[in-house]
Amino acid sequence: MYLIIDVGNSFVKLAIFEDNTLKSKQVVKLENLLKETKTLKNKYLNIKKAIISSVGNLTESDITVLKSLVDLTILNSETELPFTNLYQTPKTLGVDRIALVCAAAKQFPNQNTLIIDAGTCITYDFVTADNEYLGGAISPGLRMRYASLNNLTANLPLLDTEMPESIIGDSTKSSIHSGVVHGVLNEIDGNIASYKEKYLDLTIILTGGDTNFLSKQLKSSIFANSNFLLEGLYYILKFNSN
Repeated sequence: MYLIIDVGNSFVKLAIFEDNTLKSKQVVKLENLLKETKTLKNKYLNIKKAIISSVGNLTESDITVLKSLVDLTILNSETELPFTNLYQTPKTLGVDRIALVCAAAKQFPNQNTLIIDAGTCITYDFVTADNEYLGGAISPGLRMRYASLNNLTANLPLLDTEMPESIIGDSTKSSIHSGVVHGVLNEIDGNIASYKEKYLDLTIILTGGDTNFLSKQLKSSIFANSNFLLEGLYYILKFNSN
């Protein structure tokens, strides 16, 4: 049994895997990480190892406590990975992107795979059929686009994400929805089309917080999996436990 800890800026995902199966998953506030980890450790007494991926503000003290609770692997640029990393600046590659590529390498071996993570940012990561990670792209996500229109202009309101009824916005609100949502959809479809021009046998994965909102609107055939990053972390942990 393995504990997976995915630390974001404000929230943490905690997951338990056993025999390649996700047994439980919960989202907690960052300040409750240690408390909830102790609760899980008491509930699942046979947790063997844990891995932590952090893009948030985790203190050395927090790490020390976690290490006292479980046999902890900290994912970073030095961690052994089950793919060849050809990124030109591997030390700047986000641990979340590393985990996604590992999930693709494990679940879709010998396939050209594009992983699209639609969250705060939208990241695109490409791994070849030869198990080589080439890189990808980073762009603003849905909420970041809504927020930037509000923050960087004098009069545009901050709106909740909403699927526009028409490409033609007939009010300021509907124009914002059209611009943001159709902009993201067209960007994703355009990127997929560009990859398909070079790699005809392309597998496409969509994951991240906006997966459900976007998946039904995209033109391309995709695999939607909101747990893809957690699965990737699990594969990395198992790879480093052998």
